[in-house]
Formats: sequence, C-alpha cells, structure tokens
Amino acid sequence: MDVLHVTQPTIAGVKRVVLDLVKDQSQRGLDVAVACPSDSSMTDALDELCVRHIPWTASRSPGPSVLKETWALRRIVRNLNPKVVHLHSSKAGLAGRLAVRGSIPTVFHPHGWSFLAVNGPVKAATLAWERFACRWTDVTICVSDSERRLGAETGLRSTWEVIQNGVDLDIWNSPTPYSRDNARTELNLPLDAVLAVCVGRLQRQKGQDLLLNAWQPISERFPNARLLLVGDGPDRDELEAVAGDRVTFVGQRNDVRNWMLAADLIVMPSRWEGLSLAMLEAMACGCAIIATDVSGMQEAAGDDAACIVPPEDIGNLRLQIERMIEAPEERDALGKKARARVEKHFDFKTTCEHVRNVYSRLSGLRCGNDRSIAAERDRLLSQEVVQ
Repeated sequence: MDVLHVTQPTIAGVKRVVLDLVKDQSQRGLDVAVACPSDSSMTDALDELCVRHIPWTASRSPGPSVLKETWALRRIVRNLNPKVVHLHSSKAGLAGRLAVRGSIPTVFHPHGWSFLAVNGPVKAATLAWERFACRWTDVTICVSDSERRLGAETGLRSTWEVIQNGVDLDIWNSPTPYSRDNARTELNLPLDAVLAVCVGRLQRQKGQDLLLNAWQPISERFPNARLLLVGDGPDRDELEAVAGDRVTFVGQRNDVRNWMLAADLIVMPSRWEGLSLAMLEAMACGCAIIATDVSGMQEAAGDDAACIVPPEDIGNLRLQIERMIEAPEERDALGKKARARVEKHFDFKTTCEHVRNVYSRLSGLRCGNDRSIAAERDRLLSQEVVQ
C-alpha cells in the first residue's frame, strides 16, 4: 500500500487533521489506511470515506503497555508493507518509530511537543527519547514555525517541514448576518446574552482552569455574560467544582461550528499548542478571539486578526475579555479580519498538497488530481483485458 497513517489519539484536532489528509489522499488515488484504536467516531468517519481502518489497541499515555503496542504495530506494518508511514502525535510517534526503526520512510507529526506536558525527570526522559528517535525519522512535520524552533532549540536534529494546519473552507464557509441568531435558536441559547465560548478538551493543556479563575469577577460585573465550555476530558469534575452559576459545561459535541457561530467571543487560554485547529475553525467562523501567546497562535492570527495575551496571565486575560464584552464593534471587526486571514493562508487544500509533496520526496509516490485519474486508469486496464 502507499501510506499508513498511525494515530493515538482519535479525537479533537488530531482526528480532524488525519481525516482531512486521508480524504484528500484517497480521492487522489493513493492506497491509504489508518491504524488506530477502534474508537467509534473515528472508525465511522473512516468508513464514510471508504478508507481502511486497521485496529491498533493503544492507550493515550506511555506506560508498561508500550512494548505490546509496538509489537502489534510492527506486525501491522509488515503485513501492509506501506511505502510511507505517517505517525501522528507522541504515542504513535513512540510506538511507530520503535516498530519501524527506519526500515520504511517515516514521517512524524507531533501536533504539539509531548515534553511540554510533563516536568522533572519525566520531561528529561521524554526529551531524551525525542532526540534519540530523530535517527528513525525521515521528516518531522511541524504545524507552526514556533513549534519547529522549539524542537530545534531543545536539541532535536531532524529534517524539518513546517506545514500549517488548514480548514476546509467549503465546510467552514463564510458566516452570514443571520448565522449567530440561527445557531443560538438551534442550540436553544438566549439571543440577548453575551456568550463567551471555549472549545477544547478539558485538561491542563487547554487552560480552562485559568479561564474559570478569570471569569468569576467578569460574571459579577456583567450579569448578562455567559461562559460555555465545549468539550470533555479528564479534568471535568475538577473544573465543575470551581465553576460559577454562569458557566455551562456543554460536553463533547459534533456540531462545534454551531457553538462557534453562536459566540460573541471565543477564548483560547492554552498553556501550549502546535497550531490549534480550533483557533483556525473559530477564525473561519468569523469569531472575535482571545488566545494565549503559545506556539502557533500568533502565526495564525497575524498582526491583527485576534487578541493575543501572555500565557497563564489571568489578570490580563480577564481585562481583555471585559474589554471585548464592552466593544461589539471591535469584536465584529476582529471576526472579519480573522475570516479573511483564514481564506488567504489556511485552506486545508494547501496543507494536503504540501504533505503529498513530502511523500513524493521520500518514496517517489505520485498522485493525480482526484479519484477520476485512478478510475480512468482502471477503465483503460479493463479495456485491455477485453481486447
């Protein structure tokens, strides 16, 4: 086969990036498969795309199961014999590079460095592994230049390729003047409230604890303001315990676009990122955004398409949210600039093209403009058989 994608996790931004890539590659005639845990939403999406799913049982975090996961993945690679192995996120990067060990062209796509999530001896061990594993990595794809710089500064020696995430502008189409009210009506949200929305997995990386800390005085000053947290995760119980009355935990949703369209303001208080896909999706929805200055955020926003604040600065975060609540005209202007910037710089078709070019350089893979090329080839071959 041509390309084997390996991913753990199978949710959120990584899931959407993998699905976008395999959709594009299969439509262009490549023989593609995805090895990942049998998560229902991921496997259902692969079935809809007619892309082969190879069950690979793997936990999200490293631990004693790594050896078993590596051997299972090694068997998968041997059976499929792909021309390129594309590893997504740190766990697939760990097991995949141990399994392949340079025997097949290998692409590692960290989607945010794993060593940012840990401290002390665990961080030192994670960094040591990433430095060692570079010998089994033909290309490391970083989603932002800041992610690449951080990797290089911490001693990783790789062949780097910066390929920014993108969004499908046909799906995330330009909002209309009626989008906000329509979305609120569909979601049963009040039309007259000021809604701040935070989209992301409920975990330390995404910084919802910082946002809740900043929100308490905001809710006292602006009784008509509401905060909606869209997503689920391991920190939900802890966050709910400190949230006030004007905070709603929406949970995991498949209609994220509607929640973004319903928002007056999107808040992204992350402690670290690669280049947040949720940030790009919010920009595509024409949202006013406040985001922390972590990897990729400033690159996504440019000079004036979002309000960027220092990470973990609760006081500054609160002040900027309050300022935005009081400035509807500024929110509208930011949203228009955000939509224009996504259209110019972050179309996922460009992302997919750059990834295919990486494959081509590594293994000589060529793919046509769409599935019709493969169909035409099959038609000509069948004519030869008949003749």
